[in-house]
Order: sequence, then structure tokens, then C-alpha cells
Amino acid sequence: MRSWRFTVTKILIDCDPGHDDAVALLFAARHLDLVGITTVHGNSSLENTTHNALALMELGGLDIPVACGCAAPLVGNATFAPHIHGKSGLDGATLPQPSLKLVDAHAVDFIIDQAERHRGELVVAVIGPQTNLALALRREPRLAQWLREITVMGGSTTTGNVTPAAEFNIYCDPEAAAAVFASGIPVRMVGLNVTRRTGFTSADVDRLRSSSRRVAGVIADLLAFYLARQRESFGLDLAPMHDVCAIIPYAFPDLIRYGQTTVQVELGGALTRGMTVCDLRAFHPGTRLPAQLAQDGHVQVALEAESRLLIDRVIETILAYP
Repeated sequence: MRSWRFTVTKILIDCDPGHDDAVALLFAARHLDLVGITTVHGNSSLENTTHNALALMELGGLDIPVACGCAAPLVGNATFAPHIHGKSGLDGATLPQPSLKLVDAHAVDFIIDQAERHRGELVVAVIGPQTNLALALRREPRLAQWLREITVMGGSTTTGNVTPAAEFNIYCDPEAAAAVFASGIPVRMVGLNVTRRTGFTSADVDRLRSSSRRVAGVIADLLAFYLARQRESFGLDLAPMHDVCAIIPYAFPDLIRYGQTTVQVELGGALTRGMTVCDLRAFHPGTRLPAQLAQDGHVQVALEAESRLLIDRVIETILAYP
């Protein structure tokens, strides 16, 4: 199995591992030029998410730079998800103790350094709260010229999960997300409208476990825990692979269909704080794209995914590890 592309995308992943982050990292390391990983608060505390990122590098036998980032959002206190990811952020399996050390730089500075080093080539994938990238943009405005684009797992064109209106990653730091979407940098947004229908079934978990491969066995244990929590919390018989959906188009571009529009983040609503307001009026049959939307729309919003094919590609990738 290989992804047929003339050039391999350079990507930096900003994440809060997290069960679905774990799968996304292992996928990206096999298919893309993963230049670095930065960690942030989100699914668990910064201490936990950073340890988890290092442990996943150890699990996969990977030597990829990891930089520790922000422990709290731009405004207010951090929000965690132990009811989904457990106390550690990666409950369900025993991960190896990491031997890889953190790079001697804060995630914000590391993002800036990598963007300058790979001008015009680097994609930043933000699959947790967007605090690190928002602060990097504030510190170095030239990021808008240096980055190729940003891909985000966050938001929704429909309903939320942490509230009726808001998706977790955006809700954890709405101000940061608003700054990133308003930066003018080309953005791809993959939200809950696609990701919560794209995940592992119990049969998929069994397929990993039956392989007798070490990495696949650990991932199977993690996903069995994650699947059980999805059933308890949301009644889903599926372990959604939210984060890999933001990354897989750079290896297999035909698996997700996007539409170009504008996205704004609600910051003040008592009931809607953290909501992503996606202007989808142009996608209704017979509707002409408003002139201002055609001018300002720089966000590619995911509308549909080839969910089964996508998960099969992910499974094949995990099974390729020893």
C-alpha cells in the first residue's frame, strides 16, 4: 500500500493525545514528512498530552521532534475530557516509557521556526485546541506568508458535542480558533458533520488485535476503551477517528470532499459560545455564491467523506507497523 503523490507533504501536527490523536500521529508518520509535533491542553492536561506524544513515538519507533506548548486557553481555564479519554488521556493500554526527550523550545517558537525553515511548504495540522498556533500568529505575523495552509479538526457545520452548538476542540479555546480562522491563511476544516460518522467498529478493533502485531495490539486496546466510552457517553457504536480526517487528504486526497466558504467562531453567545458559523448558503441547489463570500472565503469545509475507505486506509497503515 502506498499513497501515490509526486511530492510528500511537509506537516507539523499540533495535538492533545488523545486516542484519535494517537492514530493520526502514527498515520502521518508513515505517509507524510512529519517535521515535528507540538502539544497542547485539551483531551487531558498538558503534562499528560506531552507524555502521551512521547510515548507514541516510542511505540512506533519514531524519532520525531516533540515540543511542549500551552497548558491553558487564551481566556479562562482549561477544559479536559476524562469521560472520553480517561485520566491519562490515553487510558486502555500500557504504553512504553519514552526515551525521546522534548526539544528545547516552546511549541509556539517551534512552530515559527519550522514555518520559516520550510517557507511555502509547511502544513500545520491542528487537531486539538488552537492555542499554540494563535499565539504563534500573534508573535510572528509573517506566518501568514510562510505557511502553505492549515488543516483543522474542529467545529461542525451542524451540531456540537460538548454543547449542542460547539465541538470540543473549538470550545476549549474559542478565541484562539477565531484568530486562526481570521488570519487569512488558507484553512481546511474537518468537523463533526464528517468525523463522527467516520470511525472504528468493534470488528475493526478485532481486525487489529488478530494481527498479532505489537503496535496494532496496543492500538486495538486503546480503541476498545475509546469505543466503550463513546457508547457510554453518546450511544455511538463507533469510535470516531476525528483527527486523522484532518490529515488523510494529504495522502489520499479523494477521500474527503470540501466546499469553499467562510467560517467564524461565536465568542459571546450564552448558548452558542464556541460554535463554528459556516456559511453554507451557496451549497443549496440553485443558489448563487454571494459576491462577498466568493471574495472572502478562504476555508475549505469538509462536507462528505468516503468513511469506509478512509478507515480501511488507516487500518492498513497501523498494520504496517511491527
